[in-house]
Amino acid sequence: MTLVDTRPGIRAAYEALSAETGRHIDAALTVTRLGPPLEQELAHWFPDEEIPRVAERYRELYPQHAVGPSPAMPGARAAVAAVQEAGGRAVVVTAKHEPNAVLHLEHLGIGPDAVAGWLWAEAKAEALREFGASVYVGDHTGDVRGARTAGALSVAVPTGPCGADELRAAGADVVLDGGLGDFPAWFADLLAGYRSRR
Repeated sequence: MTLVDTRPGIRAAYEALSAETGRHIDAALTVTRLGPPLEQELAHWFPDEEIPRVAERYRELYPQHAVGPSPAMPGARAAVAAVQEAGGRAVVVTAKHEPNAVLHLEHLGIGPDAVAGWLWAEAKAEALREFGASVYVGDHTGDVRGARTAGALSVAVPTGPCGADELRAAGADVVLDGGLGDFPAWFADLLAGYRSRR
């Protein structure tokens, strides 16, 4: 939950999946564990052999049930704008199914320069390196690991399942305790520091 508060939408999507499959899924519990890939969550509710089929069906249900109820996180639009207005590229790197991530961003009017999906934790480093990212903002210890693997500055926001202390312990270089609302001022200070050293 860095740019989008997907909890209400994901809860609705799991409730739809549960109703369709007849399998109990504690949707309220699922949204406390967001971050890792979908298949890891489905393993709590379905046998291994059913997971590929059920994951595909969840992703099919997702646009109808999850996009509309999910609001932007406070400060999301301003954070993306701060990067772009400074001449940088705002790239979203997520574990989410990429087409569904794009639907969320389009629905909310958040316009990053690129989106890379289906990447979790250290695997996010592939896209971060490809796009030349020097800063990566995330809400999970997996995001911290991805940033550090890519050699990017790890900036964390405690708006997801991981608290500020956990993010610091995981090695985040910066934790914005106020969430993305703190990002524009922090980013301006970072750029000012770079310029003063030139």
